[in-house]
Amino acid sequence: MPQIGWLEILSIVIISILVLGPKEFPIALKKIGSYIGKLKNTFSNFQREISSATQEIDLESESDSKNNNNKKDVDKNG
Repeated sequence: MPQIGWLEILSIVIISILVLGPKEFPIALKKIGSYIGKLKNTFSNFQREISSATQEIDLESESDSKNNNNKKDVDKNG
């Protein structure tokens, strides 16, 4: 993954200030921060849902395997 140094960040900030102007630049930063926050929130919710779904699947497979083992034990003993 490419790394961004301080010189690149400074260049982007200076170009952004020149393009947007000093009055609009803070507003744009707030909007970008808001969008990034929403995106992170969405990804973390998605990750939580996937984790809970995989845990449910694991629990179901464990209970199925225990039931199969119990049936085998009953067949051997019975």
